[in-house]
Amino acid sequence: MTEQFDVIIVGAGLSGIGAAYHLQKNCSDRTFAILEARGAIGGTWDLFRYPGIRSDSDMHTLGYDFRPWTKAKAIADGPSIREYIEDTARESGVDRHIRFDHRVTSAAWSTDDAAWTLEIEHGGEQRQLRCNFLYMCSGYYDYAKGHSPTFAGTEDFQGQIVHPQLWPEDLDYRGKKVIVIGSGATAVTLVPEMAKQAAHVTMLQRSPTYVVSRPAEDAIANRIRALLPSKVAYGITRWKNVLFGMLFFNLARKRPEKTKERLLGMVREHLGPDYDVATHFTPRYNPWDQRLCLVPDADLFASIKRGDASVVTDTIDTFTEHGIRLRSGQEIAADVVVTATGLELALMGGASFSIDGRPVRLADSLQYKGMMFSDVPNLAFTFGYTNASWTLKADLVARYVCRLLNAMRRKQVRQATPRIGDDEITPQPFADFSSGYIQRALAHLPQQGDRRPWRLNQNYALDVMALRFGSVSDSMEFSNPASAKVRDAA
Repeated sequence: MTEQFDVIIVGAGLSGIGAAYHLQKNCSDRTFAILEARGAIGGTWDLFRYPGIRSDSDMHTLGYDFRPWTKAKAIADGPSIREYIEDTARESGVDRHIRFDHRVTSAAWSTDDAAWTLEIEHGGEQRQLRCNFLYMCSGYYDYAKGHSPTFAGTEDFQGQIVHPQLWPEDLDYRGKKVIVIGSGATAVTLVPEMAKQAAHVTMLQRSPTYVVSRPAEDAIANRIRALLPSKVAYGITRWKNVLFGMLFFNLARKRPEKTKERLLGMVREHLGPDYDVATHFTPRYNPWDQRLCLVPDADLFASIKRGDASVVTDTIDTFTEHGIRLRSGQEIAADVVVTATGLELALMGGASFSIDGRPVRLADSLQYKGMMFSDVPNLAFTFGYTNASWTLKADLVARYVCRLLNAMRRKQVRQATPRIGDDEITPQPFADFSSGYIQRALAHLPQQGDRRPWRLNQNYALDVMALRFGSVSDSMEFSNPASAKVRDAA
């Protein structure tokens, strides 16, 4: 007999643990299991172990809406975030529902049974589990490998080449010359941290990214928490940061040149009037066409000013025995090269899907409210905001899934399927974002529509109204399809 649950959650990271908490609280009569492909809780925050790993947004919005972040630092390090997730799982009891080393490779929906059958790899063997509702919280990138462009001459390099996603525990870079290839969140995190021990760290970038400094501690949040109960203080701080983020994002989109001028002005304030900000910190795109990079307490700028680190903007010609030669002819010496070149997207953990024996390519579907797929029954997924903290959206999706499950119970139906129907919907790209990891994967991502509920808001306040208080019935078909036995008898 194949073991069956009402709900299976895939992933025991930030999203999956939050989803399980909401499910346990709001749908307490449902049976559920959490399947985790790896052997630990934490997802991203357990996988990434490179020096200085930290959040790129504040923990008052990256934290769960139901569990206040109470530490002084708002820009938290990876181990602290991992501990926060583990504590949440343990204190709520959802850790008892986790099955580690369970990798979902495929999911097949049967209308007759109103169930998903999951094919799972565990301990070198294949097994099956079934559920009525499948909730994918497996993140958005490939955990097995990062994005690694091919560079000429790597076989000639006498030093060590590492990718942040696969960081060696025994890597010793003390007193060594280091090159970090990249200009994104990982690179700006690695450079100041490695510069504390390395002889010198060079951030080698093909083109710059907007870099913004914020205090690691939120002084206002800490003051509010000293005066008010933790949950009240957390709620106030959360909305303060949400509204500030929305205001800044909207201002950047409406007045990009003014925003750009201000961002670059702040960089000049940190690095001084003689630094070549135009070359090394002035991107080719407008603010928020890609995600901004956050550096707490200006640590990147401080390491550059001290001379521990430097930025070179150029393209790579080839690796050499002792470093990297650039198109300009300059050669940078290195003992260690870190390829902080990005992620490879793998939506739904790379699993394949089928409905009644017919393969389903989710990229051919429209996403419904940014959390389900057109014509795909009883399946939800979590994908956070590109312009705000991931968990803001994850919490809302979890609450919506619970509302949907309870509506199905009230209506006494087995199946809920988003349907476009007769509406004329114009498909649009998955996200209005020019970041490389999105652009490389667009062909494999579901599209969005030009109107609700098929259009992504990328706006927390609008999603609060739509997902917490809006209808669960709009463009949703609730049904009890007849089984094959019933149809044959008729």
